[in-house]
Amino acid sequence: MNPGALAGWPAPAKLNLMLRIVGRRADGYHRLQTVFQLLDWCDRISFAWRRDGRVTLACPLPGVPPERDLAVRAAKRLQQAAGIRQGVEIRVEKRLPMGGGLGGGSSDAATVLVALNALWRLGFSEAELIELGVGLGADVPVFIKGRAAWAEGVGEELIPVELPEPWYVVVVPPCQVSTAAVFAAPDLTRNSPPATISDFLGGMRVNDCLPVVCRLHPEVDAALEALSAFGAAQLTGTGACVFAAFPGRVQAERAAASLARSWQVRVARGLNRSPLLDKLAQLT
Repeated sequence: MNPGALAGWPAPAKLNLMLRIVGRRADGYHRLQTVFQLLDWCDRISFAWRRDGRVTLACPLPGVPPERDLAVRAAKRLQQAAGIRQGVEIRVEKRLPMGGGLGGGSSDAATVLVALNALWRLGFSEAELIELGVGLGADVPVFIKGRAAWAEGVGEELIPVELPEPWYVVVVPPCQVSTAAVFAAPDLTRNSPPATISDFLGGMRVNDCLPVVCRLHPEVDAALEALSAFGAAQLTGTGACVFAAFPGRVQAERAAASLARSWQVRVARGLNRSPLLDKLAQLT
């Protein structure tokens, strides 16, 4: 195998362009409606084979035991489902912030599932990979599919959508948001009327988590206010990251340069197709 096939697998970020909570299931999970768009801002994942059958992590994240890391859990789940003893060392070049609402951990898990399925020649279908991945995180399915999508359920019911691909300014506040804490908050809106794709295309951009996140994390509120001076600022997921769309790279970089005096900022392009799919196509 070409050594290049083992290196440089992208795990892109996502944005939630809107997020509504329309109810709660009997199992306690919230029923959502959201729109995902991917970014060209990615973690990078590489693999090295092990002969002892173990799944290991080359550079564990601070404060995250390797056995809890989603990339490791994804590889072990795939290994078990396939009934194989092939071992692997996973190296994640972490570029996406943790606790930022960009889906970094879920994206890492999805890339591991897609990449190892191909590299180990297992032949699992996309649907089978999603079934393996959905238990790791609600955002894993959209990263496996690799397309901008309207999503419902807990995020696993996906309808591909074609969206404009603007340039985004993403501001990273100096905090991490616990998704569990947001969804446990007593003042979280849980009964928004269901919306339609047409509602979204008509301009609906509500994020039901926003009031709770701003209450719990004043830094997020401050970031929204700062970014709002340049465009329509929104919260992605449960945050902490906030973003605004710009029609061109020049406008985005101009806004980012001004914000960078006080904030950690990133300019990224919106994508309807994941770079993970392009990497996968190189193997075929």
